[in-house]
Amino acid sequence: MGEQMLLDPLANALSKIENYERARKREAVVAPASKLIGEVLRIMQQEGFIGEFEFIDDGRGGKFRVALQGKINGCGVIKPRYAVKRDGYESWEKRYLPAAGFGLLLVSTQRGVISHRQAEEQSLGGRLLAYVY
Repeated sequence: MGEQMLLDPLANALSKIENYERARKREAVVAPASKLIGEVLRIMQQEGFIGEFEFIDDGRGGKFRVALQGKINGCGVIKPRYAVKRDGYESWEKRYLPAAGFGLLLVSTQRGVISHRQAEEQSLGGRLLAYVY
């Protein structure tokens, strides 16, 4: 079958991470790499969902090797990328996360990709990118 066309690299990356977590694998290799995927991985690492990750230059756009810790129950992209006002995260938490204070939404803001908790603290609106719990 070969390499298929990737419509949404972030969706494919999160789907692969979730599938590898379910299969209890120790690591996932996500390709192609992008700045956005790197930002999302950085927050997932800060929040304790994944371990170390590294960029590997394979001459084809690069890839990330991600250490899995068995802490992800679900993750995925949010489509369409809804705009959220700075005080509007609660309804999206109810929609995408299983319980209050459990998991996080990843938001693209003018200050870069951050968690919805950081966005609330900084009174920032933005666009919803993904969820993880």
